[in-house]
Order: sequence, then C-alpha cells, then structure tokens
Amino acid sequence: MIGLKKPDILILGAGYGGIMTAVNLEKKLGVDDANITLVNKHDYHYQTTWLHENAAGTLHHDKTRIQIKDIISPNKVKFVQDTVKEIKTDDKRVVLENGELTYDYLVVGLGFESETFGIKGLKEHAFSIRSINAAREIREHLDYKFSQYNNTQREDLLTIVVGGAGFTGIEFVGELANRVPELCKEFDIDRSKVRIVNVEAAPTALPGFDPALVEYAMEHLERKGVEFRIGTAIKECTPEGIVVEKDGHVEEIKAATVVWAAGVRGNSILDASGFETMRGRIKVEKDLRAPGFNDVFIVGDCALIINDEINRPYPPTAQIAIQEAEVCAKNLASLVKGNNELEGFTPDIKGTVCSLGEDDAIGVVGDKKIFGKTASVMKKVIDNRYLYKLGGPSMVLKKGKLKMF
Repeated sequence: MIGLKKPDILILGAGYGGIMTAVNLEKKLGVDDANITLVNKHDYHYQTTWLHENAAGTLHHDKTRIQIKDIISPNKVKFVQDTVKEIKTDDKRVVLENGELTYDYLVVGLGFESETFGIKGLKEHAFSIRSINAAREIREHLDYKFSQYNNTQREDLLTIVVGGAGFTGIEFVGELANRVPELCKEFDIDRSKVRIVNVEAAPTALPGFDPALVEYAMEHLERKGVEFRIGTAIKECTPEGIVVEKDGHVEEIKAATVVWAAGVRGNSILDASGFETMRGRIKVEKDLRAPGFNDVFIVGDCALIINDEINRPYPPTAQIAIQEAEVCAKNLASLVKGNNELEGFTPDIKGTVCSLGEDDAIGVVGDKKIFGKTASVMKKVIDNRYLYKLGGPSMVLKKGKLKMF
C-alpha cells in the first residue's frame, strides 16, 4: 500500500489486453485493495479478430461488440468513456479529451493503428479494417458500389483490391469470396464480372505459415474467384485504384474499393508521450513494464516482445494479449499487496488458425497441421473459449459462434 491511501490503477484501452487485465484484477483484488479505472473511447469492447467478417458483411457488427458494463463489475472497476490524448509520466497523469486522471500504476493497452509504410495515397484513398466503425463503412461502401453497377456498367465498381496477404488480408478475402455471390444475387450482377484481387509484396502469402497450408489456402480461395498478385508491390493508391510493380513492370489496377490489410503499428500516443518505441510499440521488460518505469505496464499491440529463438518480435495477436493480461494483473496484484517479486512473461503459443470463410480454415495446433472443417471448428472453439474467459457461459451463449458444423 502507498501510505494509507488505496493505490489508483488506471487501464487505458478496452481491447483484448486492457479488458482482460481488468477482468483478472477484479478476481485478484478486493474493493479495499485498490481503485481500478478503465478508460475507453467507446462503451464497448470488440473482437478485433472478427472485424474482417463485419467488413465483408458476413457477420453483423453487433455480434462482434460487447458492452463494457456487461463484462466488468461497476463496484470493482470504474469505467470512464473518453479518448486518451497524452500520458504524462513525470507527474503520473493521463490527459483525456474531457479531463484528466492520475495513477499510481498504469496499464497501456491502446491498440494498433494502420501502418502504411509511406505508400503514397493509402491514407487518403484506402480503407483499413481497424475498428467497428471502419468495418461498417467498408460493408456499406461495398453495397453501394454494387448497387451502382447496373446504372453505369463501370467495371471498376466490381473490382475489390485487398492489400496484403498476411493473416488479416487472407481472412478478409475468404469472407469476401463468400459474400460476393450474395451481393451479385441481390443486385442482379453476373458473378464473373466481379474481381477480388489480393496483392502481396512478399514472395509468398501468409509469410511464416507452413507452405502446404499456404498452398491449400490459395487454391481454396482461387477456386472461389480470388486473384493473387504475389511478389507485387503497391506503389501508389489513387482515387481510381492502385499502381503496382512486379519485376520492374508497372501496372494500374482500376478499383472502386481498396482495403489495406498489410501492416499495423502501436499507438502513436506512446511516441507523443516520450516513450522509446519501435513503430509505436515499446520493447517491454520481462515483467511487462516499460523500460525505466516501475509503474507503467504495456499490453497488447503496444507491447513488443522478442522471440529469442528467432530474434524477431512475436506478432501482436489476441492470444498473446490475453496471456499478457493474466501476467500483468498478477504482477499488479503483487505490487498492491507489497510483494515486489514479479512474474516474467513468455508467450505460450497454443496454435494458430486462419479462417478462409465461414466453413473452411487452415491452422497449426501444437505441431499438427489442420485443414478444412476441422480447422474451422477449432477457430470457433478458440473464439468461444475467449468469450468464456471474458464473461463465463452466458457470454458464450450470447455472443459465441455456436454453429460449429
């Protein structure tokens, strides 16, 4: 304890890392142990890993978001709906749009921003799958472009370019491939007129995935009409589409819809607040604290954790953020109770599953490769398991993916 005063724990952001830190702290600390405050700009938490479905229009966004009041107990955690502007570590203050808060311990889980790598026009002319509102905008934009086609016969209205064939890009084109036939039926359009073009600068789709799984995914999506442009760099995004280059050959692809799914960085608030970052992420200490700060923990997309085996950062996944939240809450509870021996964090990767639409997926669980329906069921099990951790069986029944087969 700090004097007789209860310490103030302030959690910024209600993404996977932030909300699960709050949920875990609720269980570990009593009302008399600390004042816990959670700040988030929306009154809901959302599953970032489902946003590609909302954007394609295959899952309603209300299924993806969960009201914060349905997750945390107001007796134990105070919720403040506001936008974080700056962290002032010198005097332990956080500046919000509508005021400010002080802290004894701070947890930063402010999520990601799109990383455009300086590609001209991307910020201005491409969509990105970064939030509920952004996903909603993409879905409505797609509906509108299809609705315009029969009045204009403009081919670019039916061309959808997705930049990036990593996890998000592949999952999104998988959902698009399922949605396009529905849109064609609704707007009386011949399916063969629609193009879904997936552009990737790297020499392979899904870098880091097993080649046999990548081949399965690409063949499955090609059968559903997805065109892949691998080893092809986007040089510019314009109001008319994109300019790409491969082996010195430059080409323009006219498209009324360009969705950028090829890069994320941590939150720029960390840069503005004077932390040392790499693309907006802080290389945390073993106990998840920011270097040089005994009172600031970093979780989720803002935390940079190196995989010592390959000396490269772990990708910022929901799985890792949830695990970080457990260790972060444990360490905070230790500090509050006067124990300064903190636990180190090592990611425990249970497996990785990439969906290819509603009923197909690829994945690795342990050292076993899984394909098709089996992988698709596993993906839903993982999603439901998270909801169970978040709010028990009732949350799974309310928001879970219960149609397994």
